[in-house]
Amino acid sequence: MAYTEYFTPTHVYFGPETEKLAGKVLKDLKVRKVLLHYGSGSAEKSGLLGVVRASLTENGIDFAELGGVKPNPRLSLARKGIEICKTQGIDFILAVGGGSVLDSAKCIGYGTPYDGDVWDFYCGKKVPEKIVPIGAVLTLSATGSEMSNSSVITSDEVTPNDKFGCNTNLGRPVFALMNPELTYSVSKYQTGSGSTDIMMHTLERFFHNGPNLELTDEIAASLLRTVIENTKRALENPCDYDARANLMWAGSLSHNGLTHMGYVSGGDWACHRLEHELSAVYDVAHGAGLSAIWSSWARYVKHTCPERFARLGRLVFGIRETDADKAADLTIDSFERTFQEFGMPVRIRGLGIDASDDVCMMLAEKASLKGAKTLGNFQILRTEDMYQIFKAAK
Repeated sequence: MAYTEYFTPTHVYFGPETEKLAGKVLKDLKVRKVLLHYGSGSAEKSGLLGVVRASLTENGIDFAELGGVKPNPRLSLARKGIEICKTQGIDFILAVGGGSVLDSAKCIGYGTPYDGDVWDFYCGKKVPEKIVPIGAVLTLSATGSEMSNSSVITSDEVTPNDKFGCNTNLGRPVFALMNPELTYSVSKYQTGSGSTDIMMHTLERFFHNGPNLELTDEIAASLLRTVIENTKRALENPCDYDARANLMWAGSLSHNGLTHMGYVSGGDWACHRLEHELSAVYDVAHGAGLSAIWSSWARYVKHTCPERFARLGRLVFGIRETDADKAADLTIDSFERTFQEFGMPVRIRGLGIDASDDVCMMLAEKASLKGAKTLGNFQILRTEDMYQIFKAAK
């Protein structure tokens, strides 16, 4: 029996100064000792970590710390976190940062109660049965990891790196403290990259192989329009609270399951998997890698159902072309221009990567596990298809 699920257990606290609630929320949850997990310096320099530490201390919450999370979070650091949690009796992990910190926190959470290698969960050998619960103090509007079931980790223990995901409802955070003001200092490039990631989470779901639910289509299109409008506002004025608040909430709703409700297949996700190879090998920003790939993927698969592209164009950009093929082209062009307006590349060379044919084949073989795996749902992609998309995108 084919069905979809919508499960959103995360308690969201949204608005100014919500980061100050960290200690009280954890106290109410009867947490004993927290691992405070964060990135490489901005949370410290901004004073945010000081606020969170003070809140924990005021509420009698003991804590250990592990910083140093990088974009495309590394397995090696997560292993350090697992060791800290096991040896210090950590019963909750508080991620202070963006999606990379949350993904790393989830990996630590999976690995702490597990006797084996946490990488088992990411390469598909095992499915997690337990997790040390996670909470979030969000500082970036992008991945939606603060409400999603997803965690993506890069293994820096192989060459070239591997990057895989683990999706399970155990990974949905218990709570998220979301203050849009904490995103005022996000750079223009990271704002554009984050907004692209938000949009792609909905675009991946929109292209699926099955019946459509009109309300879900309308929700998806509204979210995309909101992100486009408010990204432009945030790029013009980084301290526009309304713009930042809209982007932060859109990031959560785009990846918590709302925009694929009723779509039995759950979406396509080929672009994400193709991009994972780019960011694993070349350590590029995830959103920028997605924008570099998406239009080439779209042009490669549009013949599968040009009407779906045409519908998207009508809902998001008001495209009224009646010929489905032409409307599909106009839709793809419109998204490509939007990404460029965000300051994002629309080809791999825009990432500073010289993607020769050999590089394109290497990426395709990694994505397909040398032919053992297909990607996509809207259109099934095999190694040769992936290679052709990478070539078109270079």
